[in-house]
Amino acid sequence: MLYARSRQVPVAAAGLVAVVVGVWLLYRNSWSVLPASLAITGGVAIAAIGLSGQDVDLDRTAAIRWPVRRLAHLLLIGVVTGVLVLAAQQLGGSPVDTWLVVRNSAGVLGLAGLAATLAGGHFGWTLPLFWFAVAVVVPESADPPVRTQVVAWMLQPGDSAPANWTAMVAAMVGLVAYTWSGGRK
Repeated sequence: MLYARSRQVPVAAAGLVAVVVGVWLLYRNSWSVLPASLAITGGVAIAAIGLSGQDVDLDRTAAIRWPVRRLAHLLLIGVVTGVLVLAAQQLGGSPVDTWLVVRNSAGVLGLAGLAATLAGGHFGWTLPLFWFAVAVVVPESADPPVRTQVVAWMLQPGDSAPANWTAMVAAMVGLVAYTWSGGRK
């Protein structure tokens, strides 16, 4: 419990729920990939603020090895966010494909892990929100080029191979980097 409080888990969990519920309330009649991606990105971004501890001395006293703990923490953020979005969208009219929620949760989670590794846990939110902001302004087209599918992977359909690969690479790089190195101090 001390670990959870030092990583701001209770506050992050409440914020994650608030973001998903808030986005669903705003878009419940027009739920699509955009609001689902916004809910995932916002939820992961809020939860990512706890990817590094407040007290280095407290972190040194952990009984469980840190790579295992970091991996579990990061995966828990992604799973909880994905499950909340899947549950929320079932309350509305037209849910997005489950694969999109899984893909986007994994990719955004990887971006948060990478940002925490490079800039510190308190900045774990930066890369997911930056990428989402860029993806939203990329022009849509009926047959987008590969570079568009890579940059705007969060908003691409589930059968887009470049979007799927981009999300999976982001997920793996972020998970490995954060699990191995942790948040920058």
